[in-house]
Amino acid sequence: MDWKSHRIDALLEQALVEDKAAGDATTNLTIDPDLRAAASILARQEMVVAGLGAVPRFLEIFARLDRRPPAQTRFEVVSHPEIFDGVRVHAGQVLAVIRHNARVLLSCERVILNLMQHLSGIATLTRQYVDAIQGTTARVLDTRKTVPGLRALEKYAVLCGGGTNHRLDLASGILIKNNHISLGGGIPAVLARALAERKSGQRVQIEVRNPRELEEALANGAEAILLDNMTPVQVKTSVERIKEEKRWIPTEASGGIVLENIRSFAETGVDFISVGALTHSAKAANISMSITAEPASATR
Repeated sequence: MDWKSHRIDALLEQALVEDKAAGDATTNLTIDPDLRAAASILARQEMVVAGLGAVPRFLEIFARLDRRPPAQTRFEVVSHPEIFDGVRVHAGQVLAVIRHNARVLLSCERVILNLMQHLSGIATLTRQYVDAIQGTTARVLDTRKTVPGLRALEKYAVLCGGGTNHRLDLASGILIKNNHISLGGGIPAVLARALAERKSGQRVQIEVRNPRELEEALANGAEAILLDNMTPVQVKTSVERIKEEKRWIPTEASGGIVLENIRSFAETGVDFISVGALTHSAKAANISMSITAEPASATR
């Protein structure tokens, strides 16, 4: 993740602006402006870490917004070499320690925790799905079911959890779904147009829901098949039929797939399994921040 990219920079800045962090009324009235402190970011549960790279960026952006004297903007973020995005940690482990002006730490605490809890929750759930199909050849995919504006970060969190990114956006690939088929005149018509007019290097994938649609898709040149809302038995039968073709056609299962049944889908031989829950239903990870004043000798 390029934490300094324009897109990510704008997103993190908006989080600080939304919280009016630079105008923290309580902190500015109660805390000595020159007090230095240390903030420990602590995992309160077993989890997969995601979002550590955002911590220094939040502090740098806050300095830009707040314009404090240089002596009050000096900071360091320290973490153990074995703690990084994508690693599994246990409850009680310190993810990072921030040494900074106490006012800044208090004003940035919530936005830092909000993002890390959200991204680590996605990474943790993704790892559970990935672990559930270990030993099979299937790979877990994310979807476009993301919080508006947060897609790049949420898909990054999926990678941290061991998942695989599907389309980043509508321009990233061709996936003909049921509504395209219905509005576009049927499977032969939409496939013919997509195959004829696609850009170089684009693979044409199409969604099918039953054996009849699958046969139509194969007969009309589909290059990848999404098996939608099928049972594991139906997916297995479909995958076996697709493998009869004299060309490699990637297969993907989607719809109604949860932790309890994902392995039964993975064991069908399907190449990919897409799970919207990775991003739209992940529970925030339990992460806290403990802030303590540094001894006077540590502030020199």
